[in-house]
Amino acid sequence: MSEFVKIGTTADLPKEGRVKEFTAPNGRPLCVARVNGEVTAMDNECPHNGGPLAEGMIEDGRVLCPWHGWAFDRRTGAAEHNAAAVVEVFEVRIEGEDVLAKV
Repeated sequence: MSEFVKIGTTADLPKEGRVKEFTAPNGRPLCVARVNGEVTAMDNECPHNGGPLAEGMIEDGRVLCPWHGWAFDRRTGAAEHNAAAVVEVFEVRIEGEDVLAKV
């Protein structure tokens, strides 16, 4: 069963409209995005070819893979062009200065 774990602090968060890699305590890399003040987290590996999503960018509110431009909805993990390509999304909450993700 998943539980909330600390992945960083609010000072570590990406700037508005950007993504950044965080690592969960279990070693799992996460792609954390900030769009319109909302912080979201998803698996950091693109299902297409393993690209590091946190090295990509935000475009129209979606996370773009830096390798081949696949676009993912940061709230659902669904790829824009292929319904079968989905990355896992994790619930995020902020408690004080701590950023927590349910992984």
